[in-house]
Amino acid sequence: MPTGELDARTAIVTGGGSGIGRAIALRFARAAARVAIIDVAPESAVAAAGEAMALGSTSMAVSCDVSQQTDVIDAFRQVEAQLGPVDILVNSAGVAHIGTVEQTTEADLDRLYAVNVKGVYNCLKAAVASMKGRGGVILNIASVAATVGIPDRFAYSMTKGAVLTMTYSVARDYVSHGIRCNALSPARVHTPFVDGYLAKNYPGREREVFEQLSRTQPIGRMGQPEEIADLALFLCSDAAAFITGSNVPIDGGFVTLKM
Repeated sequence: MPTGELDARTAIVTGGGSGIGRAIALRFARAAARVAIIDVAPESAVAAAGEAMALGSTSMAVSCDVSQQTDVIDAFRQVEAQLGPVDILVNSAGVAHIGTVEQTTEADLDRLYAVNVKGVYNCLKAAVASMKGRGGVILNIASVAATVGIPDRFAYSMTKGAVLTMTYSVARDYVSHGIRCNALSPARVHTPFVDGYLAKNYPGREREVFEQLSRTQPIGRMGQPEEIADLALFLCSDAAAFITGSNVPIDGGFVTLKM
């Protein structure tokens, strides 16, 4: 059912072609936002934009590598020319890595830094420049890995810790400009990445390992992308107008109830 929380606002969702980003983009579309879906995979962006338009949203797809600042600047220009000034940015684009510090190569570290840290910086820089003087909302998708130690997530945890501290910095520096900036920190969420990881590493045991991973969260299951999207909508709407500089967990009790 269509809702109107973001009526006539222009929202950019990076990594909006799949997983959590796609769910957020579609939830924003149902909330009457004009949605720009930015993704490094153009076919995924186009498919998600088509779904958003089917929900009644004015939407567009932009192929963009967020690790390249010139790409990001050009993407923001395209969005503003077609949809108007950017009111909301959701930094959802990201890549994962599994391994300890010994198992993390220099190339692995550079790859994760380029997307998860530099990519967020590039989009923050463009969004702040657009929002100054008007106000706006920025939501960065961090992770429980930013605040607690998780086995075999050395490089990933490093990048999500950076996302969290960038969130605090932008919130502090631009609060007087009417820009709110928050982080949302999920635990395990059932996305296509999870299914691909299980198929690659545990062929024939996918269901068994899926259940094991689900039980690592006290609530007994993984989150769903749509649940993350509902919280993202709240944090980017006027209902959350008094919230900035916050890290909001959505983790099935992982951080506070973990034994």
